[in-house]
Amino acid sequence: MVNKMILSLAAVLLGFVSLGFIHANTSDYTPVPRNSQTQASYIDQIYQQDGKTYIKADFIEWYEGEEANKVFREKEQDPDMTEAPDGYYIVNDDTQLQTLEVADDVKIYMQIYNRTGKIEEATTNWNEQIDLSKFLTLLSDSSEMNLKDYPYHLTIENNKITKIVQQFIP
Repeated sequence: MVNKMILSLAAVLLGFVSLGFIHANTSDYTPVPRNSQTQASYIDQIYQQDGKTYIKADFIEWYEGEEANKVFREKEQDPDMTEAPDGYYIVNDDTQLQTLEVADDVKIYMQIYNRTGKIEEATTNWNEQIDLSKFLTLLSDSSEMNLKDYPYHLTIENNKITKIVQQFIP
């Protein structure tokens, strides 16, 4: 559990080093609203079987702002660091994967991905809606910008994922 969190943080940090030239307008960022049907997670796997699409998700707890700082202080107890780095904090105490069916009419919203095939042109486009086919293609490409390194907010209704929102990482 701690290893996945450390690995995720390292991947994100390495991504920022290697993708440091990607531009993002963070002034338009709005946190994903929390509700009882939405679960933050990493997508471990997305696949199709018998005409249906499934996601294997690793549920996490996503914190931002002062709430992230509070949880960070409680969990880390490091007197030299009193705030969550970059304003967010991820807790992944349970790494058991959950398999969920994706609704045929799922709504998918991305913040950043390689739209042109040239990684240096990647920019943030807030809540850009894409279809499931494109999402499957993007998540299967683990080249320069592995989108499995980003958390996603999954809205689950009647045991099916009806909405997927990529979490912007500052």
